Amino acid sequence: MQQDKPFSQACENNKAPILEKLTALFKQPGTILEIGTGTGQHAVHFASHLPHLVWQPTDHPNNAQLSRAWIDDSELTNINAPLALDVLDGSWADLPAIDGVFSANTAHIMGWQEVQAMFRSVSEVLPKEGIFCLYGPFSYGGRHTSESNARFDLSLRTQAPHMGIRDMEDLKVLGKETGLVLEEDFGMPANNRLLVWRRTE
Repeated sequence: MQQDKPFSQACENNKAPILEKLTALFKQPGTILEIGTGTGQHAVHFASHLPHLVWQPTDHPNNAQLSRAWIDDSELTNINAPLALDVLDGSWADLPAIDGVFSANTAHIMGWQEVQAMFRSVSEVLPKEGIFCLYGPFSYGGRHTSESNARFDLSLRTQAPHMGIRDMEDLKVLGKETGLVLEEDFGMPANNRLLVWRRTE
C-alpha cells in the first residue's frame, strides 16, 4: 500500500451519502466522467461500489495526477487512468465515449467563465437523456442556505475574486442555454446539494 496518499476529509465525510444517490441515478452500465477528481478518494469509493460503471477521472492539468496514488493502490479494473482536462480548452475531444458526468465541489472553485464552459462541454459529451450530477454548496435567489455557507462564500471571495458559491437562478439559466434541465435537487449533509441535470436536446 502506498503511504502518504493525498487526503481530503470532505471526501471522506460525503462519499457515503453521495454514493447512495449515485447508486440510484447511474443504474445502467456505462462510463462516468468525473470532473475535478482531486485526491481520487471519490473515484475509488464509487468505482468499488458500482462495478457496472467505468470511472473516468479528470482534473485540471496542474492536478491531473494527484489521484494516481489512490487509483493505483485500489487496483480496480473499472477506473481509467486520470486525464488532464482544462474546461476552457478543447481537450474534451480526447475523452472516451461518456454516458454520465459527476463533479463535486468544483463550481465554487472555478471562475464563472469556467462554470459556463463546463456546462457547455458536458452538454456536448452527454448522450441525450444522459445526466450530470453536480455536488456542492449553492445559494438560492441570492440567499445562502446557512450561516456557515455565507462564511464559506466570503472566505472564497477573499482568497480569489473569481471564486464563490454559485446561485441556482444563474445555473438554471445556464442549463437552459446548454440544453441541461434540472431534474432533481437533493439536500445533502453539511448544507450541500446534489443537482441532477438531464440533457434533453
